[in-house]
Amino acid sequence: MEVYLTTIGIIGAALAAIAVVMIRENCKRRKSFLAMLRRQYGACAEREYRPGEMERISHYFKRKQGAGFQIDDITWNDLDMDRVYAMVNRTVSSPGDDYLYDRMRTPGFSEEELREQERLVTFFQSHPREREKLQLILLEVGRSRYGSLADMVFTIHEAPFISPVPHIIGDVLLAGSLAFMLAAPVPGLLASVFFMFYNVVTYYTGKERKNIELYLSCFNSLVGMLQAAKKMETLEWPQIKTRIEAIKEGRKAFGSFSQRAFFLGTSSATDSNPLQAILDYLRIVFHIDILVYNSLLRTAQKQEKAVFLLLDNMGALDASIAIGCFRKFLPYWSSPVLDKEETGIQMKDLYHPLIENPVANSLDMKGPVLLTGSNASGKSTFLKTVAVNAILAQTLGTCTASYYQAPYVKILTSMALKDNLQGGESYFIVEIKSLKRILDESRKGEPLLCIVDEVLRGTNTIERVAASSGILRYLKKEGVFCMAATHDLELTHILSKEYENYHFEEEVGEKEVTFSYQLKKGRADTRNAIRLLELMDYPKTVVERAETSAKEFERTGIWRES
Repeated sequence: MEVYLTTIGIIGAALAAIAVVMIRENCKRRKSFLAMLRRQYGACAEREYRPGEMERISHYFKRKQGAGFQIDDITWNDLDMDRVYAMVNRTVSSPGDDYLYDRMRTPGFSEEELREQERLVTFFQSHPREREKLQLILLEVGRSRYGSLADMVFTIHEAPFISPVPHIIGDVLLAGSLAFMLAAPVPGLLASVFFMFYNVVTYYTGKERKNIELYLSCFNSLVGMLQAAKKMETLEWPQIKTRIEAIKEGRKAFGSFSQRAFFLGTSSATDSNPLQAILDYLRIVFHIDILVYNSLLRTAQKQEKAVFLLLDNMGALDASIAIGCFRKFLPYWSSPVLDKEETGIQMKDLYHPLIENPVANSLDMKGPVLLTGSNASGKSTFLKTVAVNAILAQTLGTCTASYYQAPYVKILTSMALKDNLQGGESYFIVEIKSLKRILDESRKGEPLLCIVDEVLRGTNTIERVAASSGILRYLKKEGVFCMAATHDLELTHILSKEYENYHFEEEVGEKEVTFSYQLKKGRADTRNAIRLLELMDYPKTVVERAETSAKEFERTGIWRES
């Protein structure tokens, strides 16, 4: 009896020591995360994205695609919005990743929608203690190495059911051998060791566990989300009450799911249950995770709506904090003035968030604009700056400008196009398809901002000028804000009555060309392509022939044979 009591005492002391160590480690870990959150708030985003990670983050947006307007793939890629997203994204959880991406591709068209988001952003900006408390909870949801949490949760719908019979038999035999120890200690102990060893081996080598390993990880992530949701319900802050109530509703739909999934392990990045060290061994020996798998699967497959509630509302809270962090990082920013009745777009001190030491420009756009200028003078960058800010205004309520006023607009671009080699389409075919979608959208009678860089650059000069003038003239209609860049100065004359002209210019020195990147009124009256050839030490005969041919064409309108 004394031996048993001594053994029990030793085991109890060991467990207590393990618990103390784990609790202390949890405290250290939480302090470390808190220090990291404070250091990174308002600083440059440090996260590096693994190959394919951005594509996985986009899956939630693609699953949710609705009937309203969303930023299409062409526009998103034209504007390099993955990089803009990476700059904005300071979320700490997978729902935050997914929600923010979805938000940046889904412009708002109502004051109420953007006002609700602004209320959350402002609250977390001005309440650092509450912000950090929520972030520590969101860190418990974390991110999975398998990819987007949304992907993992919805993968459950493809999960197979398994037969638990072999695992029940193994548990029965092990339980019987443990009971047999009371009657015959030595044979019973040997039998118990044998069946424990047998269960451990079959746990790691059995086909059932291999087939469901990914789905068990999905359950684990879902449990982490439910546990975080339960903690969030204790946050009694009026500013987030609506979101918390939705989270509570989503969690309740899962009933006892978390309790049944107790033996799956922990998914928390900031916390660990001291009991898990013991429970992990029990799970391996008794196959408890495999035995509860079918029950968990049945529950999870019925709760898609509840999963959306959790992901949307947790993600919205995380994204609101990220938007405030992004604002703090910017040299200056402004909240957009959006008005359905507005008939123009006014931008002051506008700059591109991805450019270090950018040159700011202002523009009061009452109608369509034609932008000219030399190579590398800043035309494309300015076009992207306008489009990116239009998106940020209607998604994050944040503009990289001192002032931005505009109506609610749809945003479409045709800029950084490429040949479709797999589809067997030339650059020109890709280009006219891209422009066609803009023309189609312009016919709907809804406000549209369309940005086009070098209209029809994929064809010959005569047809390019003729077709481009027709396309741009077609886009000159009420509610359509068209901004196009071109090297064809002929267009500035053909469309002088329809389009307002702006340009960028440069200063040509003896050994270099310098650019001011300042937007100016009127059409460009300088060219630098031939001068750049000279500065790059092209053969003198090439430069001289080019200059002679250009001057002759300007004088006669005819290209001479060489």
